[in-house]
Amino acid sequence: MMRRFVIPGLVVFVSILGAATLMATSPKVAPSVPEVVPTTVRIVTVEPQPVLLTVSSQGTVAPSTESDLISEVSGRVIWMSPSLVAGGYFEKGAALLRLDTQDYAASVARAQAGVTRTEAEREHAAFEYQRLQSLEERKLVSRSQLENALRASRVADAALKDARAALEQAQRDLGRTEIAAPFTGLVRAEQVDIGQFVARGAPIAKIYATDFVEVRLPVADRQLQYLKLPPGHRGELPVDAQPKVMLRADYAGQRLEWNGRIVRSEAEIDVQSRMVHVVARIENATQATPLSVGLFVAAQIEGLVAEAVVALPRTALREGNRVLVVDAANTLRFRDITPLRLHGDQVLIEGGLSAGERVCVSPLQTVVDGMPVTPVADGPAA
Repeated sequence: MMRRFVIPGLVVFVSILGAATLMATSPKVAPSVPEVVPTTVRIVTVEPQPVLLTVSSQGTVAPSTESDLISEVSGRVIWMSPSLVAGGYFEKGAALLRLDTQDYAASVARAQAGVTRTEAEREHAAFEYQRLQSLEERKLVSRSQLENALRASRVADAALKDARAALEQAQRDLGRTEIAAPFTGLVRAEQVDIGQFVARGAPIAKIYATDFVEVRLPVADRQLQYLKLPPGHRGELPVDAQPKVMLRADYAGQRLEWNGRIVRSEAEIDVQSRMVHVVARIENATQATPLSVGLFVAAQIEGLVAEAVVALPRTALREGNRVLVVDAANTLRFRDITPLRLHGDQVLIEGGLSAGERVCVSPLQTVVDGMPVTPVADGPAA
């Protein structure tokens, strides 16, 4: 009975004694304060400088001059130029179509005969008037006879003028049987063929000039302040007030560029998009590659030059128009700034920063004013 209680008691006692011994002889850990590691951030050094402001837009190329080719006389088509097809190219003054000339040649011949007849009648009337004038001086004819001769002479003069006008009209109609190109350009669509009878005033083809092309570019009304456009101006802009524009497009696997100018602005504001449209004109003769009608292009319009502007990456801008400045002690400080505009991946700042200051451009999630950081240069602001 004693063994039953003594042995377990000894085991418990020995265990407690061993635990106490281990606790008494174990090493003691001194408490320590963790060292604060500053966050590494990217910075740019502020360098105010002039910045050329641009406005982006896009649009579709359209011809500057486009017209319907109309027949001024009636007739049957007897010849068509190989260029008178959709997409055909023609030079100014080139013959595009000819009509049957037989009826018009006959009209010219009749008009010439009429001129010859009236010239003879006029000569006879003038001679008769002179003869009666000399007889009237000798009192051999009456005054009424002389007046009748004068009237006949004047009627003959009028008849001759009418005959000559009819001859000129017949010659013009004969010349109009050949339709020539009014300018250098391309055919958009043709509407006649060989043997077809064409009435006067009937459309022959739709053509457009290729020397100049235009692009209608929408611009937000708030973006107009960055362009050198005279306020309230209507119609064509003066040459010295026409902003430059660069057009770009990917065509046939190549990136192509064209230079032009903004030649006018439309006074009307689109009621749906609230956009103002400006028109860019491009002279194809001065381009390395002619600009094709119908091509969709992106445009960069050259605007005003802003002085002493700081350009920073958009990631530098914080909520409330503020940025983070790294001071001399390498701590972050909030700074209120005056933004000029957001453009692409940049923010342009016109006030609130001085040259040489360092601005944090790292996208930090949590920022505390006065937080220590380790700045790493990311290059100067451009």
